[in-house]
Amino acid sequence: MEGCDVAEPVSAALSTASVSAATGYSAQQIRDLEAIGVISPALRANNGYRRFTQHHVRDLRAYRDLTRAIGPVPARRAMRDIRRLDPDAAAALVRSFHALLDAERERALAARRALRSISDEAGYEAPATTEDAMTITELALALDVRPSTLRFWEKCGLVQPDRVATTSGSARRYAVAAVREARITAALREAGYRIPDVQRALDAIRDLDGIDASLDALDARIRDITQRTLALLKAGCVMAVIIESGRADDAGSASVPVPSGG
Repeated sequence: MEGCDVAEPVSAALSTASVSAATGYSAQQIRDLEAIGVISPALRANNGYRRFTQHHVRDLRAYRDLTRAIGPVPARRAMRDIRRLDPDAAAALVRSFHALLDAERERALAARRALRSISDEAGYEAPATTEDAMTITELALALDVRPSTLRFWEKCGLVQPDRVATTSGSARRYAVAAVREARITAALREAGYRIPDVQRALDAIRDLDGIDASLDALDARIRDITQRTLALLKAGCVMAVIIESGRADDAGSASVPVPSGG
């Protein structure tokens, strides 16, 4: 399949080995994907061997693109569900995948803007003073997170506040460096980074000499989202054909008089 050109001739007697050669999936993978509904049931020859068509090859290639775009588990579910849902619901399902990728891209762009802003601030900010420190309540409000979230980040080693003595014990005070760490953490978490990923980014950033590495990582993520979006567009062409045709492409389970072998 090249781009959206899915109008391939239908050959009714492709062996499992032929489909394997055309798609790169092993024979067992093809049987498994047929069993869970990623592709429609194959015809059976008189001798019991499966006989596939080019529609199966097309759908397996679309499944590979869809897996690249949204992951294997949602892709398996989607390829099965678009054959079961009514056209409107099936089309809405495909739209939701585009929305998810758009949201992921927007989070990555927002994180990149935040890191760039933090990096730029470091070049002209005045020397920090004790008056610049923030309480946990003030910082939580500034970042629109819960104080418990800041405490969790501290426990994970992502943010390192100071402790100041109070009449009732001690309280957290977030100096400029800790505020910066919290802002970076918030930006990266919003972009979908897991805690270990944030930790690695902060380890490189703490002296602000390594922030470019995290910007490069975000750029790489944005490029990856672009490639996943293109893969989704390719898969979407086939998914549209399946949705429009309903079960017309399903091969069924009847026997066909084809030669033995395969």
